[in-house]
Order: sequence, then C-alpha cells, then structure tokens
Amino acid sequence: MLLLLGSNTSEAHPIIANKIKKGVKNGMKLIVVDPRKIDMTKFAHTHLQIRVGTDIALLNAMAHVIIDESLHDQAFIERTTTNFEALKEQVKRYTPEYAETITGVPAELIRESARVYAKAKNAAIAYTLGITEHHHGVNNVFALLNLMLLTGNIGKPFAGINPLRGQNNVQGAGDMGCLPNVFTGHQKITDPQVRARFEAEWGVSLPSKPGKNQTQVLEAMETGEIRCLYVVGENPVVSDVHANKTRKLFENLDFLVVQDIFMTQTAELADVVLPVKSWAEVDGTFTNTERRIQRVRKAVEPVFDVKEDWQVICELSTLMGYPMSYSSAEEIWNEVRRLVPEVYGGISYSRLDQEGGLQYPCPTEDHPGTKYLHDRFQQEVFYGPKAPFKPVDYVPPKELPDQEFPFLLTTGRRYESYNTHTQTSYYADGVKLKQTDETVDMNETDAARMGVEAGDWVQVTSRRGTVKVKVKITDQVPEGLVFMSFHFNEVPTNVLTIDAFDPVAGTAEYKACAVKIEKL
Repeated sequence: MLLLLGSNTSEAHPIIANKIKKGVKNGMKLIVVDPRKIDMTKFAHTHLQIRVGTDIALLNAMAHVIIDESLHDQAFIERTTTNFEALKEQVKRYTPEYAETITGVPAELIRESARVYAKAKNAAIAYTLGITEHHHGVNNVFALLNLMLLTGNIGKPFAGINPLRGQNNVQGAGDMGCLPNVFTGHQKITDPQVRARFEAEWGVSLPSKPGKNQTQVLEAMETGEIRCLYVVGENPVVSDVHANKTRKLFENLDFLVVQDIFMTQTAELADVVLPVKSWAEVDGTFTNTERRIQRVRKAVEPVFDVKEDWQVICELSTLMGYPMSYSSAEEIWNEVRRLVPEVYGGISYSRLDQEGGLQYPCPTEDHPGTKYLHDRFQQEVFYGPKAPFKPVDYVPPKELPDQEFPFLLTTGRRYESYNTHTQTSYYADGVKLKQTDETVDMNETDAARMGVEAGDWVQVTSRRGTVKVKVKITDQVPEGLVFMSFHFNEVPTNVLTIDAFDPVAGTAEYKACAVKIEKL
C-alpha cells in the first residue's frame, strides 16, 4: 500500500503519478491525505480530507491505533530503535476521536487507515511540499518516520519514506553541496576529518561552522549584515513568501548579481546579469528523486555565445584570487568521485554511458549501485546505530482565519506551469497552457454566499498584501479554504503568504495563511 500525503502528484509529478495509478490497477491500496479533492483521490481507496496543517494530529492518531491494537512490530522496534516508550506516551492522548476534532477526518476512517498501513506486507510513504512547507514541517516528517519505524517498513523493497523532489535535479544540487551545513556527498562541515580531506584536495583552509540557509540569508539582508548577493538559477522575488518584503530587501542591497538563462523578475533588479547556457545546451549529470545519477548530453547548440554555469563560477573564482581551471564537467565529476569515493567512486561517465543511470552509493566500478537504502534494518544481525523515535505534538498554523480574514489560503502548483513561469510561459511558444492565467479556486457554497460567479474578478487580501484575480468555482476545495498557485507574475500570490519559518529547516509556511476576499 501507499500512503500519499501533501502531494498533488498528478499535477506536480505526473510521471510518478502514472506509476502510482498503475500500481493501483495492479492491486496496490492507496490512501491520499490532502485538504483538497485532488485528481489522485479519484484513484484512492480512501481520501483523508484533513484541515490544512493538521497532519501531526492525524499521524499521531494513526500511531495511537497501531500501538493500541498491537499492530506494531515489537521485535523490530526492540532490535533497531530507541525511544519507543516516549512515543507511546506522547500518542496516548491522540485518540481518533480527539484527532477528528482537530483534523475533521472521521475517527473510523483514521482507524481503518492505520490498520491498512500497519497490516500491509509492504507499506510505502510518499510526501512532498504539502508536508514540509509549514512552520512545523520537520516535525511533520518526524511523525511520518514514527509510523515507518512502528511497522518496520524500512530497508526493504516497496516500503520506506519517499520525498518527491520538486524539480528534476533538486536531489543532485543537495548532493553536490548546495546546502549550508555539508560538503559534496552530504559530508558534514563540522567533521574535522571531512574538512581535512577537502582541504588537501583544494589547498585551502575551510570553515568549521555551517553557513546560512535561505531564510537566514534574508534575515541577514534585513539587518544589514549581508549587503551583496549572488543568485544562481533562482527567482526569489516571485517565489519567496511575503514577496513585498522580499522585493524591498533585494532593492536595498548594495550589489546584486543574478546568473540565469532568462531575464527573470529577480534579474531585472540586478546590478549585473550573467547569462548562461540552458540545460539543453550542456553536458553533465542529474540526480533524480530515487538517487539515480543520469548523464545529460547537449541536445542543441547555444543560440548565443554564453558560458556554462561552472565556467562562470570558475572564472569568477580565478579573478577573486583562487584559480579554478577545470576543462569539463566530467573533470569536475571525477573530483567528486575522488572526494567521496564511498558514495560516487564507481560511477564514471563511461559506465553511465554504457549502463544508463546508477543509484548511489556505488563505491567501486564493479558495484551495481544501491537500489534500497537502510537494508541494515532488515539484516538478521542488526548493526547500529539504532533509529530513535521522535515524539512530536500538534501545533496549528501560525495564522488561522478570523472575523477580518475569514478564509484560509493554501498554495501549490498547476499542471502545465513550472515554478515562476520563466520557462513555461513568457519565452515558450510551444507550451500550450490549459490555464492561461491565475485563479482563486473557491468552493461553490462560499462563492454563492459572496455573490460571485466563475470568471468574476475579486481582490484577495492578507495582512501582508493584496492581489486581484479571477474566481474559479470547484468542488476540489472545501468551504473556508481557497487555493492559488505561485506561477503567474501578473498575480503575485506570494505577496499574501506569511513569513513564518520552520526553526530547524528554515522552510516557509506557504501552505497556510488567512485572507479576505472582496468582489470587484
């Protein structure tokens, strides 16, 4: 069975959605957890239509049922985990009846879903930004991990917990060190042995403390600690929460450099724009959501005489006093293999060309790649470290509807559009959009009460900003909830969203803020 949460899969990950639909046809049970009646609910055995931001209450109640009805794998728990008693105590008060008062999901549906998950021979969890884009997103993931460990669904085929990545190389970017606390291969910056390895390769002294994540960078821009910024392949003045505030922070910088393939809204604010080749004009590797490294080959010749991203970075580094003289993407990749051989040592370009994609870890040339992680949990003789249960408590979204702002806005993606629309609208003549402009998706009852019809213009206002947008009437959203995407610059939805952040990951709460709607 598959427990699918916070993922509008058919619109945001259509290829994965097709795999899920085929699985259902072949007998897989599907439970969809989502506040909206998304397309995937048509294929689900059960739709748990929760209130936005109440995932922890639901998941704790499922854990409560699994423990209360002795559906947990006691032998697995004793052999491979710690902190079970703390979890047991934490979820004791999360009866399905109590969770129903928070989530809106009927208690009996919660019980049935917990039983289906716990009794399945193999149970997988898949989730995406509907779980993480909350001010308690990390705790949401901990609640999922607790379910997985309770039932022993780790380290074996057709199980585990699977975050679906938002873009085609998000996994690869993180793996290569585009995170503030790790080097390439997720090697910790704080580990002196790791630093020594990288320092020997690069001939420099490296910092021992993590850098700032995106949220912390914005905070430092606000205090004046950061006065210059270098943005690569990102359009934050459209995609970040509280967009009016974000734009002011960017406008107040002393110096802004943007490196991109198009003149984005962020690039329009820049002092210097560095144009680069697109994904179709370069050679290299991408890593997909299942850790599969695949070769990328140049498909077309560049229209303009521009450089690749790595060439720009190398030339800038050389001008700033540290010479970088790589000759190709393959040479950079071979350095990655040398620095993290236990993960990438066996993945050469020649092997990728011959065999296709390979899943890391793949330490040697004769290693087949690793299809399933964490298989040590299924070994007869378990070797540590043990996995700790992480008891978490439900907390509501930072901003809930009230008399002044009676609706809850949640945001997401639409099928044909991609992120801030740079590639799928303004420059792409060949892309045909079913939805050519933004709408606020409303329930029929709410629309009737307000006296608005499909296509009418309304003004949507939060405590941070206002947008004008057309109405779309749909049964996908329940009463009191409205939905908008962030793709259309003409309707900059993120001027509405709240700058509340997860304290651990720094992820913003895109999925919940209070708004009012007025007919124009």
